Amino acid sequence: MRAPESGISLSAADAAIVKGMILRGDRQHDIAAWFGVNGGRIGDISTSKTFAEVPVASGDKLPPPGPYIIGRHAQEAVTALEAAAGDAKAMLELAEEDPGLAIQALKMLSEALDSALGSIGKATARPAD
Repeated sequence: MRAPESGISLSAADAAIVKGMILRGDRQHDIAAWFGVNGGRIGDISTSKTFAEVPVASGDKLPPPGPYIIGRHAQEAVTALEAAAGDAKAMLELAEEDPGLAIQALKMLSEALDSALGSIGKATARPAD
């Protein structure tokens, strides 16, 4: 039994970016991950099976080089951001109840955001060469 189709298709603008990423030396696996498509679609573009007439996108139109965040790390980052948002709400309520605690609330919020950003940083960190 096959999984349902994703419904994701690449446009000519996407194909231009794919070509630019290939020219830059990105791995086809990373390019496919960026666009959320099967690697075969990237292979089709790289061999001019599809979008042969589309020019290469300029370097300033390209995303940063991969590898890109993987699903489970993306979910961890979302969870960390949701926790930080909850902390932010709690800190705002604390500051509203006692304006004298506003600085403390902001410091606590800053710590929560740093923690969330740390989770995102781990999720997007490039492996050491």
